[in-house]
Amino acid sequence: MNETTETTISAAPATEAPAATEGIATEVQPADGAAQAPVQPQQGALGGMMIPMLLMLAIFYFMMIRPQQRKEKERRKMIEELRAGAKVVFAGGIVGTIVEATEKTFKVETAPGTQMEILRSCVQGAVGSEGEAK
Repeated sequence: MNETTETTISAAPATEAPAATEGIATEVQPADGAAQAPVQPQQGALGGMMIPMLLMLAIFYFMMIRPQQRKEKERRKMIEELRAGAKVVFAGGIVGTIVEATEKTFKVETAPGTQMEILRSCVQGAVGSEGEAK
């Protein structure tokens, strides 16, 4: 009985296509039979993005970083020129008169008879005759 079942089930010949897929193309091959290379993204798009990015970085540098460097250079020069008798304001808001200047510190008189030793890097600016920081 198995033999009859096996003989009645037969596969369709390889040359015939099923009726449901007759009009549908599954793959397109070039006329010469060679395989197509994958599509590459355009190289110009990367350059198109880089130019605005570099422009923004240049603007950021000239508008933010360069002026800050200039101010810091001026502050360092001002600190180097400070001598005894100059009135200065420090980072913590302390105002005093320089009594003695050493290589790394200042001895500052904040009140009559009260002296403090403060690092040069803490100087924010010199105080003018009107009491305002320069």
